[in-house]
Amino acid sequence: MDIHPATAVRERAIDVDVILGLVADFEHAQQNERVDDFVALFGENPVWTTGHGKRLDGLEEIASFTAKVLPGAMREATQRYDVARIAFIGPDVAIVNVEQTPITHDGRVIEGAPTGRPFWVLAQDTEWRIVGAQNTQVVEA
Repeated sequence: MDIHPATAVRERAIDVDVILGLVADFEHAQQNERVDDFVALFGENPVWTTGHGKRLDGLEEIASFTAKVLPGAMREATQRYDVARIAFIGPDVAIVNVEQTPITHDGRVIEGAPTGRPFWVLAQDTEWRIVGAQNTQVVEA
């Protein structure tokens, strides 16, 4: 995992740990199809663009969409989320590149399944929360 700017690593170690925890909570919520836990990871007035290009504006739209698609979605397989990069672009704003890997329920990578490269914007008020995200499926050219 890369953390930028490099000089901020020591000062931002707690923030890095919290952000890694947020990604782990995201993974847990999705793997266990916990809609309320998933939605709780978003901040005020977030924007989420799904891997298929659907833009969701605000918590209500994200919650409604998630309630429709998440239950039952992990029946046959799930996803692992690994942080590839964190960049602090302000005292309370970070951008996070995530590697999304399809896995079996026992943790084995599903070879040949499409992967994702989510890009998240996080903001911190009292807690780090997702305020913007683009979930992009990787297509090899």
